[in-house]
Amino acid sequence: MNVPRYLPFLDGPALVAPRMKPINEADWLPPHKGEAEWLQEKRSLLTHQADQVFAIHDWAEDAATSAAGQVTKHLNQFRPDLPELEAGLSLKDVSQYVSDDLCVMVNRDGLYCLGAAILCAPTFWALVDKAGKPLGGLHEEVPGGDPELASRISRIFSNLPQNAILERFNWTVQLGPERFTPSSGPMKARLREMEPEAAARELYLRVERQTIRKLDDGSSVLFTIRILIDPLPPLLERADHRTAFEESWNRTAADLASYKGWPHYEAAVRCLMAAG
Repeated sequence: MNVPRYLPFLDGPALVAPRMKPINEADWLPPHKGEAEWLQEKRSLLTHQADQVFAIHDWAEDAATSAAGQVTKHLNQFRPDLPELEAGLSLKDVSQYVSDDLCVMVNRDGLYCLGAAILCAPTFWALVDKAGKPLGGLHEEVPGGDPELASRISRIFSNLPQNAILERFNWTVQLGPERFTPSSGPMKARLREMEPEAAARELYLRVERQTIRKLDDGSSVLFTIRILIDPLPPLLERADHRTAFEESWNRTAADLASYKGWPHYEAAVRCLMAAG
């Protein structure tokens, strides 16, 4: 099989810490395998379930317009595979040309708040519950998320140079290949009805690639999220991948593993490890 571009479990245990690194603009919103199929699903979600995947507050309209313009400019310069996009597209319109979800963080009295968002591939959280909230409210369920992680992210946002782009990764496992997953409940319910051996065959690696860059107003930040889904069993046929995955799984802190829902997957993952 083709090895996915991003395998963050190779870098050690999952962590809450941001661990962001700079990237070149040419690498910001690149094409990827399966993009066309996902964009078709994304457009369908925006058409038929807009209330679940799109939100914007009045106080974020200028920042959302700036974010849309920034993405449009980038795509016209770095994505020759796409048609030339006209100026003035809305955030909702331009989002239909990129795999990434687009979240606009607006600085309101020193607090970065989720002012506008296209969120078609949420990793087990609902936009209707989070839109408008500051960083602390967005991360309140994360171990150490509020105020420790929220304060750290706020400092990163504030100190982000105007033309810099930073990248980081999250990862987890899930049952099946779905991207639109505002709740983990349906997967957990299916897991309870399956034997671990059967569940192991349906495990997928879910990688979340995040980037941040400052908008032209000098304070708001565009936060992008790209979800990449790959079947886990073929990935772990390679001995080095299997060893790295097992070490990462075992060494991830218990509170973070619980937040990610890993105890529900423990039996299936152990079956997969044993089969290797």
